[in-house]
Amino acid sequence: MKWEKLGKLFDPADHQLPLDCTGFAQSPQTLLLHDRLRIYFSTRKRDQTGKYLSHVAFVDVALDLRTILGVSTGSVIALGGLGCFDEHGIFPVNMVRDGQRVLAYTTGWNRKVSVSVDASIGLAISHDDGLTFEKYGNGPVMSASLHEPFLVADAYVAIHAGVYHMWYIFGTAWKKFHPDEAADRVYKIAHATSSDGIDWQRDGKPIIADRLNHDECQALPTIFERDGRHHMYFCYRQAHGFRTDSNSAYRIGYAWSHDLITWQRDDSLAGIDVSPDGWDAQMQCYPHTFELGGAIYMLYNGNEFGRHGFGLARLCDAASATPDSAINAISPQSKSQP
Repeated sequence: MKWEKLGKLFDPADHQLPLDCTGFAQSPQTLLLHDRLRIYFSTRKRDQTGKYLSHVAFVDVALDLRTILGVSTGSVIALGGLGCFDEHGIFPVNMVRDGQRVLAYTTGWNRKVSVSVDASIGLAISHDDGLTFEKYGNGPVMSASLHEPFLVADAYVAIHAGVYHMWYIFGTAWKKFHPDEAADRVYKIAHATSSDGIDWQRDGKPIIADRLNHDECQALPTIFERDGRHHMYFCYRQAHGFRTDSNSAYRIGYAWSHDLITWQRDDSLAGIDVSPDGWDAQMQCYPHTFELGGAIYMLYNGNEFGRHGFGLARLCDAASATPDSAINAISPQSKSQP
C-alpha cells in the first residue's frame, strides 16, 4: 500500500457552517450521489455553559474532487432530548446505502460526572438521498453490555452477502495516569453482525492486536476490498499525553483479512504517515476510505483532531480520473448551496 497525499480538501474556517458552529470538521464520511460526493462530518458549537456540542453537517464536492458545491445549512440529524444518549453530540456518523434508504449509524455522546463522557451507537434513516434523516427511536441500537461496559462508538457498517457487518469500538477502561488529572479512556475495535441492521450480535472481543501497549486506543475503522483481501484502516494513539505530545498522538494503522473476522495487523504496510510540517504533521486521525472512478481514496483529519478540516489521499496504484494536482486548488468561486 502506498498513498499519495493530495492536500487539504476542506477547511471549516473558509465556510459558513450550520447552527452557528465554528471550527472542526471531524471524521469525514462519504455518500456518493449521481452528480456529487456528499461528505458528512462533525462540527462544534458551544452551549450556554460554554461546553461543546457536536453536530452533523455535510459538504457537497463535485466528482472532480476539487470543487466545493456547498455546505449544509441546517441540522442534518438533531441531537437527542434531555437525558438521551446523544444529548450532547453526534460524532462520528457512518452512511450506508441500503436499497432506496440511506442508513446513518451515529455515535451519540453525553456528558458524565465521574468521567467526561459516554457513548452509544444510534440509527437514523434517510429517504431523500441523505439530505434529511429520521431517527429510528430515541435510544441506541448498540450500547454498553456485560463485556463492553462503556464507550460503544465509531460504527462502520457494510453489507456482505445479505449480512450487515459492523466494526466499532468499545471502552475497556478508564484510567487516571496522574492523581491531579482527569481519567483517560482506553478503547478497542470489535465486530458485530446483524440480519436487519438493527439487532446486533457481538462477543465483546477486540479483533486488532495492540502495537503500542495494553492501553493503546484504537478508533474509527474503515474497510475496502481489493485483490481478494479486505483492508482495514483505523487510527490509534497512547491513552495518555496525546493532547500535548505529538509522539503520543493519533497515527493511522492498517490490518488485513480474508474473511472479515480474523485480522492481521501490520502498520508498516499502511503507506501513509504524518507530514514533515503543516496541517497533518502532528497527528493523523479518523480515516475513511471510498471508491470513485476505479480509484481508492482516503479522507482523514490532521492536527488538533480535525479543527482545521480534512484532507484527501489516493491509493497510488489504483486507476484515477483525478489529476495529480487537483486538490491543491479547490475552487471557492464555485460554491453554491446544496
